[in-house]
Amino acid sequence: MLKIGLFGVGHLGKIHLSQLATMKDVEVVGFFDPSDANAASIAQYNIPRFSSEESLIQAIDAVDIVTPTTQHFKLCELAIRNGKHIFVEKPMTNTMDEAKTLVKLVDEANIKFQVGHIERFNPAYLALQGYDLKPMFIEVHRLAEFNPRGTDVSVILDLMIHDIDIVLSIVKSTINRISASGVAVMSDTPDIANVRIEFHNGCVANLTSSRISLKKMRKMRLFQKDAYIGIDFLDKKTEIIKLKTPTDEGLFTLDIETNSGKKTIAIDNPEVKQTNAIRMELELFRDSILQNKPVAVNAIDGLQAMDVAHQILAKINKGLAETAAAK
Repeated sequence: MLKIGLFGVGHLGKIHLSQLATMKDVEVVGFFDPSDANAASIAQYNIPRFSSEESLIQAIDAVDIVTPTTQHFKLCELAIRNGKHIFVEKPMTNTMDEAKTLVKLVDEANIKFQVGHIERFNPAYLALQGYDLKPMFIEVHRLAEFNPRGTDVSVILDLMIHDIDIVLSIVKSTINRISASGVAVMSDTPDIANVRIEFHNGCVANLTSSRISLKKMRKMRLFQKDAYIGIDFLDKKTEIIKLKTPTDEGLFTLDIETNSGKKTIAIDNPEVKQTNAIRMELELFRDSILQNKPVAVNAIDGLQAMDVAHQILAKINKGLAETAAAK
């Protein structure tokens, strides 16, 4: 039985708790949250509320950190010093210095450390497992309606980091160049941003994120030799449109005339199994501890996504400073 303590029972923390409370081989020993309102909102679970981070740490085997980003490093460091396994929501820390220190501490400690990049477990993305993804152009739109929750960080670290992580996991190449622009509209940090990432292998990724949109959208489009792949993270749909091969019998096909003759297009809609992404990532975290297996998203993955996100923020801030100086 894995004894877990939950740090933070706000909006996302409640969702984590609802999954952990019904998970096999897991005991939620207690939680810590300084907010009385948050604590009262989970009274139905009858889970002890601890008066300090330290007392909860001492009573458990592993922590689930779902607090504001600014508190991640402090809690992770405390857990590591006490030899506890860690699941921490993305972004794993607030600053790059904290992230680099954390990677070093994790490397030196004999613990499991997993970062909550939940889109890795989105059913629409999982439907592509086993498919050979070698995109040369990627187009991403992640749009959300404004919500004050999450505005303690920029839209880059709040929303776009999901897509940065997915893109980095797909494109097997290092980054050559990043260009970015963004604007703060409703908060003190960028609320909308557009980014272009150029990789050394020639792949280009265009990412747009907004938290001030009138409608929600979470779509990624991959273009590669002889194929287009569409992933709808919001509606959980996946589509592959490609030149027909002998192994594509049974798929819907369409003949089109081109300058080089007739081409046959095959349309594939891979099965999207309706899974709970949060439950899956937490179960994998549990299994990594109980079965001594590698975690699904490790500290290096979290650091790399943060590194790109902070490079983007630096580009945006530089552009805003140059614009202000020119006025």
